[in-house]
Amino acid sequence: MAFLTVPQFLIPGFDRVTLLAVFCTVFALVFDFMKRRQKCINYPPGPWTLPFIGSVFHVSNDNPSTSFEKLCSQYGNIFSLQFGWTDVVVLNGYETIKEGLVKKSEDTSDRPILPIYEKYGKLFGEGILFARFGKWWRDQRRFALSTLKNFGLGKNSLEARIVEEASFLNDEFEAEIGHPFDPHFRINNAASNIICSLIFGDRFDYQDKKFLHLLELIDESVVLEAGFWAKLVNMFPFIDGLPGPHRRIFENQKKMVEFIQEIVAEHKEVWDPNEPRDFIDAFLVECEKMKATPNTSFTETSLYSTTLDLFGAGTETTSTTLRWGLLFMVLFPDIQEKVQEEIDQVIGTERKPALGNQKTMAFTNAVIHETQRFGSIVPNSLPHETSRDTEIMGFSIPKGTMVIPNLSSALYDPKFWAKPHEFNPGHFLNDSGRFVKPEAFIPFSAGPRVCLGEQLAKMELFLFFTSLLQRFTFFLPENEPKPSYTRTKYGITRSPMPFQLCVRLR
Repeated sequence: MAFLTVPQFLIPGFDRVTLLAVFCTVFALVFDFMKRRQKCINYPPGPWTLPFIGSVFHVSNDNPSTSFEKLCSQYGNIFSLQFGWTDVVVLNGYETIKEGLVKKSEDTSDRPILPIYEKYGKLFGEGILFARFGKWWRDQRRFALSTLKNFGLGKNSLEARIVEEASFLNDEFEAEIGHPFDPHFRINNAASNIICSLIFGDRFDYQDKKFLHLLELIDESVVLEAGFWAKLVNMFPFIDGLPGPHRRIFENQKKMVEFIQEIVAEHKEVWDPNEPRDFIDAFLVECEKMKATPNTSFTETSLYSTTLDLFGAGTETTSTTLRWGLLFMVLFPDIQEKVQEEIDQVIGTERKPALGNQKTMAFTNAVIHETQRFGSIVPNSLPHETSRDTEIMGFSIPKGTMVIPNLSSALYDPKFWAKPHEFNPGHFLNDSGRFVKPEAFIPFSAGPRVCLGEQLAKMELFLFFTSLLQRFTFFLPENEPKPSYTRTKYGITRSPMPFQLCVRLR
């Protein structure tokens, strides 16, 4: 007892509660320091940090690419951050990203565990996008690629579906002639219908209110899941059960999962194991084959997760790219006119576009690629994690470190692009006017985690874009503010702010 009375005697006014508070504060600060201390020698440099929250405040939620650009100019192409107690390393510039994701792919292809995707029994980690690097992920990715090919990916049958859907989209646009409109959800619906035909075996009407609501949920979730509240939950997982704006993230996820579960239930009522109609049927067949195999990745939960991964990824990135493409066409009418001249010359006005035309349409191909580059649709990819200690560009990166590939820095890398901050299709044309693709063009990321929908996205972008430009001329509404490509909406993807346009038949 004498030990306890000494501080009270030496420091009048201090009671035991105060001492306990001081002790807890000091203990918390020491614990925080130990969690955030540098883990190894030659770790990448980075900005100063604050207790508990780290350096998260150095990265803007509204424009993280600008924040990364500033930090890159100060610390170099590889720098470190701390999001709470999570160690983060950001890779900038094509050469750095190539070394990190390709040359050191076995070390950097894991995924971090993100609490915002842990709410439903780790559902979001049992598919493809967020699965840990290993046999589970390899099995799911291999099965998805082979099954999608079986149902048309890369074949004439899928090309015909895209051309047909492009006709439906054209009809929707034609109905809007005479007044301004926002093309956002019509484009979303069109792009989504392609992946829906592969995984669900059917498409959805443009007036289907239930499906439109789902597209709205995805659109909102893409922003929320990369926003401030998501970062807060990832740093402090214990708040996920508390009331607050972050609850919206989980509510949206729940509704998306329920949508997939309902479709799977409908499939199970009528499916024939001998004649699978789509991806879900094929997955159910595989579940039956593997049900006696210990630790199989083919479970009903992984079916929900993989289907949701394919559906979300197959909808958002392609539709966002097409929206950027239309925005650039109304902002640069001279480029739009040149695309239409090439379409008229190669395809004509009556025949529908075909993938075989792409090789002889260098300028149109260049415009589509420049849209992907300048739009920088997925600016920071999805986060990676090191599965073992490694070294990138001479810096030591410990096991368990989150790695963010800043894809925008490669797409704007001045070593590879003459005018990186301008919309310039000439980046993809040589002196003879032929199409060329610089190696720094990596909008689908690189390494083993490269987007598995790359081939599908390329097919859709060319066929949808040429179909629209063949039939319509796009222009800005009169007496309305001109939209800007510098004002963007950031989330998992980078999209243009809502804009309206007008169309007229050619």
